[in-house]
Amino acid sequence: MAAFPRGRRPLLALIAAALLAGGCSTTKYTVDDGRKVNEALLANLRLLGSGERALRPAIVRSAELKDPDCSHQWDLPVSVATSYEWPEDDRVAWVRALQVDERLTVVAAAPGSGFQVGDKIVEIDGYKREDSNKMLVELAEMRDNGKPFPVKTAAGRTVTLKPVQVCRGYTRLAPPATPGYQDFHWLMSIHPLQVFIPPVTPDEALWMVLWTQGLSEEGGARMKTYHYSKEIVSTLFEIASLATGLNAAAQAAKVAVNQAATAAATAAAKSASEAAARQALEQAARQISQQAAKDYAQKVGEEVAKSVGRQGVNVLRDSFMARMGMAVSSLSWVATTVFDDADRWAYDRIAKLGGDPLAGATLHQKLLDKGLIQNAFVLEEERLVRYAALARQTQREEMLAAVLKGASLEAFTLKLTDLPESSSEPAALEMASEMAEQGPGGTSGGLIDALLRMPLESGDD
Repeated sequence: MAAFPRGRRPLLALIAAALLAGGCSTTKYTVDDGRKVNEALLANLRLLGSGERALRPAIVRSAELKDPDCSHQWDLPVSVATSYEWPEDDRVAWVRALQVDERLTVVAAAPGSGFQVGDKIVEIDGYKREDSNKMLVELAEMRDNGKPFPVKTAAGRTVTLKPVQVCRGYTRLAPPATPGYQDFHWLMSIHPLQVFIPPVTPDEALWMVLWTQGLSEEGGARMKTYHYSKEIVSTLFEIASLATGLNAAAQAAKVAVNQAATAAATAAAKSASEAAARQALEQAARQISQQAAKDYAQKVGEEVAKSVGRQGVNVLRDSFMARMGMAVSSLSWVATTVFDDADRWAYDRIAKLGGDPLAGATLHQKLLDKGLIQNAFVLEEERLVRYAALARQTQREEMLAAVLKGASLEAFTLKLTDLPESSSEPAALEMASEMAEQGPGGTSGGLIDALLRMPLESGDD
């Protein structure tokens, strides 16, 4: 056997050691081997990908608002996913649909972010773990710091990831395993995948983002009041659940207002030892009781309007809560009371970003045409009336009529004061003391609330 020259032996030894070390540390990631996979999951994954690719540029676009009047969060110009801990066949589906394996994989990237779909993130500001869940936690922490940070990809590139500051209210999509799931919270809303079955325009994606931020801005205080004063809310709606008929509903409103003071005092005595905390709780109770009274008064108005009758118009009659019923969390029920305020919030701001204020109407019509009504972006009659009022104020009524396929705006001539607010949802009025609180995920606040209350693991191995 021929001997290698003496001078080359150290080099060969280093190469051999490197190959041996690489063989020991290399992890085998899932590849698409052509096997049969769950076709429903595959379709949902592709829908998730198309939705993320539409939303991520819109999220970055919304940051241009620089709105001083809203609360803020940090978000990223990219979205990532991982098949870590999924069953083997499903991991193959992830690869086939979105190029995603066990590593953090970019599934959507805004222009100028420096990333491409399919990039694998293997290191975050020097932090590296095989457990992708820990990598996700680290990525979230770096995002919330708001400062640019380096990210290394599996291809060896180092890219600076720059968070963007947006109005509070993350826009997120349902998991592919539960594509119809939706949840509303003041920090985040989860929308079902069906909203991306019809192709959406950039302005329609921007409407979704702004609407979600508007829901947080307009409904955050109300959702927090419910969340932190559940005992008071339960008392009020327990009274409401006993009301039958118009007179009883109106009377229950008066009782609720009176009952709120007692409930507030009781709750304050139990949970607050300082005067400031007690005062805050009592103020929350007053706000809820006032809203309850308003809700019942509007319920009366709704029944009167029904008795008079309305001009027929080809719009959705059922409210979001009537369509969804018990399929959403009780905190989401509270959020539905400000859906129309979120519509207005998005309408007022989309034009500032160069978008079309009628994007919400075109999105509505696309979804309605396909019968995809199990989402918050299909406008029932009351919300459409308010949308028409906004269009009239900005001289867009003719365009709105065209969007609605020629429907005359004469169909929307009822005065706004004659119509019930979104908060007069029948389902909300029938809440019992526990408010049927077991939503998807088995928690009163929904999946988002459960995740927020779940302690995070340390990033250390």
